[in-house]
Amino acid sequence: MDRTRQLHDLGQSIWLDNITRTILDDGTLRDYIENWSVTGLTSNPTIFDEAIGGTNAYDADILAKAEAGKSGEDLFLELALDDLRRAADLFRPCHEGTAHVDGWVSMEVSPLLAADTQGTIAAAKKIHAQADRPNLFVKIPGTPEGVPAIEEAIFAGVPINVTLLFSREQYLASAEAWMRGIERRIEAGLHPDVASVASLFVSRWDKAVADKVPGELKNKLGIAIGQRTYVAYRELLASPRLKALVARGAKPQRLLWASTGTKDPKASDTLYVEAFATPDTIDTMPEKTLKAFADHGVAGSGMAADGGDCEAVLRRFADAGIDVDALATQLQVEGAQSFVKSWRELLGRIEDKTRTLANAGGA
Repeated sequence: MDRTRQLHDLGQSIWLDNITRTILDDGTLRDYIENWSVTGLTSNPTIFDEAIGGTNAYDADILAKAEAGKSGEDLFLELALDDLRRAADLFRPCHEGTAHVDGWVSMEVSPLLAADTQGTIAAAKKIHAQADRPNLFVKIPGTPEGVPAIEEAIFAGVPINVTLLFSREQYLASAEAWMRGIERRIEAGLHPDVASVASLFVSRWDKAVADKVPGELKNKLGIAIGQRTYVAYRELLASPRLKALVARGAKPQRLLWASTGTKDPKASDTLYVEAFATPDTIDTMPEKTLKAFADHGVAGSGMAADGGDCEAVLRRFADAGIDVDALATQLQVEGAQSFVKSWRELLGRIEDKTRTLANAGGA
């Protein structure tokens, strides 16, 4: 697809924000890789809930694992990692061909651990070991409790996708945790090449303020927050501290644009992809958004390294009564709560399916 190739040629990685056993089985994911310039993949509890609940593709596996004594989170983890290993293997040539910069897939730690730092660290290590793939990120939320877990996981050699970031300040906290983990590895005589990405969620900003701001400000807050964060990212890449780590063999933590599907039906369905088309970043797109951009998206020349007019735009939101610092905290809390809800629904769905399938088998 020429349009998605334009993003790739610009220097941006396109990742798919979805995984189902169906797109693995029918060759869709392979097609995205070979023809749509897709070079990675992300998942979350909501995606797996929809995948497992929306088809019967997992039924036989659920029953087999249940009969083998698996249940609850352990059963789900095996289901998810079965899919993610297959996806990781498809991306492995890209991973090797880019010196491990690209070609990653991601698996979330249990959202029930969001306030449990030590539990998150243990879960990240378990997932990393059980996955047994060099190109699998473990996702840890960049919450106050998650930040120390990110540092410890990096120090332990676990590649981390920091999720649920909503502001420049939350991003910088996650970047600091990654750098501390790398610096500790160097001090301990360990190799510093432990990869990480920091995922900034953008469209949820505009959904949150849609009915609180005048029409001329609609669908502009997420982009302004992204531009502000991009400035901090570029400054960090140019900093002596990060350059020193790179000189020792580390690869910079990359900035990833998440939640790039347009929520407002009146806005362009490629709004955020076009706004965040810029080098040295990643855009993880829902399938619907990927297809929309492939059909009619336009890749520009990239974001302004100085943030353009983002601070002026953010002042207009402040004048309209929007406290972006408070809202960033609120969005992170709500995001974590949403994943907990999806996680509980997912485990309940698996339990119901296990019971139904077992009863059908015994009938």
